[in-house]
Amino acid sequence: MRMLASAVLVMESFTVGFALLLAMKNHSGASLIYGATIAILLILSAGFLKARSGWIFASSLQIAMLAFGFVLPAFFIVGTLFVGLWIAAILVGRKGEAIRASLLATRPPDA
Repeated sequence: MRMLASAVLVMESFTVGFALLLAMKNHSGASLIYGATIAILLILSAGFLKARSGWIFASSLQIAMLAFGFVLPAFFIVGTLFVGLWIAAILVGRKGEAIRASLLATRPPDA
C-alpha cells in the first residue's frame, strides 16, 4: 500500500513542478512559492508514509493540491484526478495487503 501511495505522491509532485513552469509567466511570486512548497512537501511526504501521521499529512496535502486550482484553474481537474488516485491507492493497497497476508498465513512452513 505504501509503495502505491508513494508513487501517487511523487507523480503529483512532478505534475505541480511542471505546472509551475506554465505559471511562471502569468502569476505572482507568492503563487509560485506556494506551488513549489506543495511540490517539495509531496515528495517529502512519500517518505513519511511509514507512520500514521504521514498518511494524515499526505491526505491533507491532497486538499492543498485542490487549492492550487485557484492559482491554475486547470488544477481543479488535475487535483480531482489525483485525489481519486490517492483514494484508489489506499483502497487497492489495503485489499492487496489483506490478500498477501492470507496467502502467507496459508503457506506451509518451510522445514
